[in-house]
Formats: sequence, C-alpha cells, structure tokens
Amino acid sequence: MDGQREMRAADRDREAVAERLRVALEEGRLGLHEYDERLARTYGARTYGDLDEVVADLPGPAPAERSAVVPATPAPPPAPATATEPGATGAPAVPAGSTTPVEPEARSRLLGLWLPWLRVAAILVPIWLISAVASGHVAGVWPLWVLGPWGGLVLMQSVGLIGVDHGRKRRDRRR
Repeated sequence: MDGQREMRAADRDREAVAERLRVALEEGRLGLHEYDERLARTYGARTYGDLDEVVADLPGPAPAERSAVVPATPAPPPAPATATEPGATGAPAVPAGSTTPVEPEARSRLLGLWLPWLRVAAILVPIWLISAVASGHVAGVWPLWVLGPWGGLVLMQSVGLIGVDHGRKRRDRRR
C-alpha cells in the first residue's frame, strides 16, 4: 500500500481531487481561503500520497440515498407544431422581440446576485457625486473601480443562471 502512495499522480487524479475540494467548499466543509490553499497543494502534488494528504480530513462522496441532490428529470421533447397555412414550415411561431420566460427560482437567484451590487452602487455613486460637487472638479469616476469588475462577475453569473452554459455541465441543485 505504501508503494502506491509514492507513485506519481496523473493530471486526472489531480482533477478528481480538485472536484472533491470544490464539492467540499459548496457543502460548507471548507472556507474559501482553505479551499484555495488546498487547491494549490493539489495542483502541486507529485504523488498519490500528496493528494491523499489534501483530502484526508474530508468525507468521501455521499451515497445516492443520503444525497440532498435530486437527479434532473429529462424534459419532454417539444411537440412539433402543426402547419395550418400553406407553405408553413411547421416551426412554432415566436413573436418578434420575445424572450424565453425566466423561472421564478432563477429570478430570485438573479435578484440575490444583483441586489448587493445595486445597494453598494446606491451608496458609492452619491458619495462620488457629493465629493465631485464639493471639490468643484471631477477627477475620475472612482466607483467604477469597484462596480465595474464586480458587475462583470455578477453579469457572468447571471448569464449562467438563465441557461447559457456554453457546453459546460449543468448541475441541477433542486432540494
């Protein structure tokens, strides 16, 4: 058994440990700082023993019967539209400018993502305006240094919530 601990680990082994750490982070077993440290150790690990040390105090994957994650049920295939007019293609008519409706769960997640950003913006922008008026000149819009990058991240998360996954695996977390 000790011989295996000294064998060199492959990239797939490191990826499996990284995934296990990500799950532990989502479950609340690791803090963000500790996750970052362990992830760095994972990608720097050379042997199976090094990888085992990174996850030694974490439980293994939960059996399916104890898991809180419910498997996603496949959506029924869309029914083909019937063509009622001559020359119709049978494709369902979508009014111009319409969008796909957002589910209530996704809407509440979007609100949860954007509300903190909006609150901070509602504080920083008036402070900047007051300081610009009081000083008599606009040196720069410094709230953008905070709101810009944060807004970009929130926007990327928002796009992921409403279904644009660009080929990544989507995990259904219904409980």
